[in-house]
Amino acid sequence: MAKKKNKPNSNTIALNKRARHDYFIEQTFEAGLVLQGWEVKSLRAGKANLAESYVLLKDGEAWLFGCHISPLLTASTHVIADPLRSRKLLLHDRELAQLFRGREQQGYTVVSLGLYWKSNRVKLEIGLAKGKKLHDKRATEKDREWNKSKERLLKRNIQ
Repeated sequence: MAKKKNKPNSNTIALNKRARHDYFIEQTFEAGLVLQGWEVKSLRAGKANLAESYVLLKDGEAWLFGCHISPLLTASTHVIADPLRSRKLLLHDRELAQLFRGREQQGYTVVSLGLYWKSNRVKLEIGLAKGKKLHDKRATEKDREWNKSKERLLKRNIQ
């Protein structure tokens, strides 16, 4: 009897790599999402994109805009699927208050960082972020390149 190969069990659905490149992340929060059934099925299939998404704070609530969840072809035919609909974020009142206070500061915004599974629930990691200047992005890239070359040198010297 042949054994099945187990895939690595990754809880990550989608990442917003651009956010960490463009912003300094000061503080992170974990938020739940209000989803419809077809969206959960699509997320299980990995059909999500956070690249152009952002978080809007309005009327004491947080909303996720621009997150693209592609509907499956096998989704229910009687549901009209809108892949870019706004989705409500579920946060505690004190977390919302921290986000509202942080956003009022000059240069700060709230960005979506990653979408992942936590047990059987979908969670969104959001961050209170401050925008990077061009020289900051260059410095980050320079540090990343230096760390890569340092690892290569250490690896070569060990062997």
